[in-house]
Amino acid sequence: MQKLKATLGNPAWICFTWFGVTAGVSLLATPLRFSAPTVTRAIGLDIGRVVFTALNKLEIVALIILLVVVRVSGRARIWWGICATLVLIVMLQSVWLLPELSERARMIVSGVEPPASYLHALYSTSELCKLGLLLLAGFVALGEKAER
Repeated sequence: MQKLKATLGNPAWICFTWFGVTAGVSLLATPLRFSAPTVTRAIGLDIGRVVFTALNKLEIVALIILLVVVRVSGRARIWWGICATLVLIVMLQSVWLLPELSERARMIVSGVEPPASYLHALYSTSELCKLGLLLLAGFVALGEKAER
């Protein structure tokens, strides 16, 4: 029982789980969706809008769990920078980027071509930063002891 408590008290498990889900959707499923010959751009964007909205909700839950685990484990002082950066990225995506990209997808699905935008590049960059930070944080957590 003590080993299970120690394992669940280490933020590595949530970092690696969150990384895996996000990488699977962002780096694998999304590019593959657009490579399928029968999926039109409009259908791919509509599916992507739904998938990324669901992923965002899951990431908010993962972020909350991570914050709780970090606080309860006694790592809050060490992990404040990692957690603050993750909060910033998730909030940036949730409040600004995803709503804007969803609206652009709705426009395209309805037959309107929106003007060129840098939003997708900004979202992709923030996604890669988040994935890198989660991977780094997971490995850091594996190598440290909780401050009790």
